[in-house]
Amino acid sequence: MKIWGRLSSINVRKVVWAAQETGTTFTRQDAGASFGIVNTAEYAQLNPNALIPTLQDGDLVLWESNVIVRYLAHRLPNAGLLPPIPAERWIAEQWMDWQQTTINAAGRDAFIQLIRTLPDQRQQPLIAQSVARMEPLLDLLERRLSQSTYMAGARFSMADIPVGCEIHRWYGLPLAHPPRPHLQRWYAALCERPASRGVLDQTLT
Repeated sequence: MKIWGRLSSINVRKVVWAAQETGTTFTRQDAGASFGIVNTAEYAQLNPNALIPTLQDGDLVLWESNVIVRYLAHRLPNAGLLPPIPAERWIAEQWMDWQQTTINAAGRDAFIQLIRTLPDQRQQPLIAQSVARMEPLLDLLERRLSQSTYMAGARFSMADIPVGCEIHRWYGLPLAHPPRPHLQRWYAALCERPASRGVLDQTLT
């Protein structure tokens, strides 16, 4: 199994963490941004979007990070990423889609401005707008995690990986982070997982 993508990408971090949770053997090839590769003809045969991550598992090639997380959960069900209860499975799917369509879009501008933009070029209104969009979503997560140990229920699952990577990115920004005890309890538990090492302990770049 081979993963293409630089670890500074939130989407690559999801896939690497999921692979580590399954205990499967894989290699990772840096690609994207300064590493290049994604615009080559060879890579286009793997991923026509010229984006990362891409997973190669034998003859199967997949792109889209949350799809890859789902694939790994199904490929190695004994790892426990796939909820065994049907209702929890669909709750997990719900939160994974929410991460990709809702909270990721809300936090992106603050991340780009504070981490990937030079200080004298930062646009403070974009940061403020991003914070304003994120705060209600973090409150929503706080409410969810006041009722559930993990995103899909009592057990860690594939849903916790994308949302956990999103919170890792948000907590890594030099911003005020109002206390949310349930969210913080959950995130601390994720950081304690051996498979999250090399992912949730990384500085944002």
